[in-house]
Amino acid sequence: MQKIVNYIFLLSLLVSCKAKQVVVAEQAAKETDQSSEVIQKHYQNKLVFKTASIRANASYEDIKQSLNINADLRIKKDEVIWISLKFFGITAAKAYITPTRVSYYEKINNTYFDGDYRVLSNWLGTDLDFQKLQNLLLGRPIDDLTKEDFLAEVADQLFQLKNKNNTQIEKIFAFETGNYLLKKQFVNQKIKQRNVTITYPSFQNQDTNFLPTALTIIAQDKDQVKIEVEYKKITFNEDLNYPYSVPNGYKQIIID
Repeated sequence: MQKIVNYIFLLSLLVSCKAKQVVVAEQAAKETDQSSEVIQKHYQNKLVFKTASIRANASYEDIKQSLNINADLRIKKDEVIWISLKFFGITAAKAYITPTRVSYYEKINNTYFDGDYRVLSNWLGTDLDFQKLQNLLLGRPIDDLTKEDFLAEVADQLFQLKNKNNTQIEKIFAFETGNYLLKKQFVNQKIKQRNVTITYPSFQNQDTNFLPTALTIIAQDKDQVKIEVEYKKITFNEDLNYPYSVPNGYKQIIID
């Protein structure tokens, strides 16, 4: 169960939001633009909000088991990510994430974790920080694409960028051509034979913000884990609170 909670929190950190108007993805039929142009057009899609409150349904599956869960997510942009996971309407776990801290507790085993981003980096297979998590959450590339060199090509009728210096970590970012929205992120740790693929099937436009309608995560390590998310509701710019306190008597866990 601890492994499930760990992966579900990774899922929750990647949850985006449901919006109102579905955006139809366009497909690339010609040779791609230069990578710099693809990157520039992607970043023209701005996200303008102070807070976001999100409700989602999610499913988890590995070789041994599967389960469904509800997630409530609150974001104070660039400052706090707060998560509450519920089984059958009962809170089973909470997380509180800031630019310097990753903390969560779960009620099944009465345990808690409090530490830095190394644990999340290990789960995802690439170095993470708060900004990268927030980007993933909102359907944006985990990295600042303007700070790396990429090769551009058309693959599967999408604009695809591959990092040039990929001797240890291979990265692929794929975009549709209508609004240059992100359709897939792939990170592959070659030496450790660990990779994760995050796909965004479609986007919607709410309050001028382009956001994913759903996402699928396939994490491949020794075994495969699949996580799917369906979004129910999102509201922007409400006054939110972020209650978090580890219950008395819980045992701290150390995650390698």
